[in-house]
Amino acid sequence: MSARVHCLVEIPKGSRNKYEWNEELQAITLDRFLFSSVVYPTDYGFIPDTLAEDGDPLDAMVCVSEPTFPGCVIEVKVIALFRMRDEKGIDDKVLCVPLSDPNWNHMDQVEDVPEPLRDEISHFFSIYKQPEGKHVMVDGWYPREQAIEEIDAARRRWAARRDGPDA
Repeated sequence: MSARVHCLVEIPKGSRNKYEWNEELQAITLDRFLFSSVVYPTDYGFIPDTLAEDGDPLDAMVCVSEPTFPGCVIEVKVIALFRMRDEKGIDDKVLCVPLSDPNWNHMDQVEDVPEPLRDEISHFFSIYKQPEGKHVMVDGWYPREQAIEEIDAARRRWAARRDGPDA
């Protein structure tokens, strides 16, 4: 699999609104306002035609110079995998950079991303659900190869669900 994929943005960088793609409505809906006084450190969305282990599309974070908007589709390069668990279980997230942004597109691996941003992302996901009484466990950063393996697995899960047992 190529390290290039498309990401559908649900939440722009800097937002406290938690938007989610609603498959039934084929639209992005407002899920909730974050209880924490933190904001999303990157654009946040998912890789279409994937199914993560939690039953949702595979989450993706996109490092951007300026926030985009809910519904924006960005061609991205996969950089790393961020592993964590929440109340639903494993909740992996793929870290990406936009191919069209020269401030980011030269990056190829997690070590290329500034350490303060990596720390901000880790901190955000470790605390953003605390005021809701939900526990999150951050496992940390993994190399691009593991992110690509997870995308491949998520695409296989999606295809299996789409095709059903009788396909």
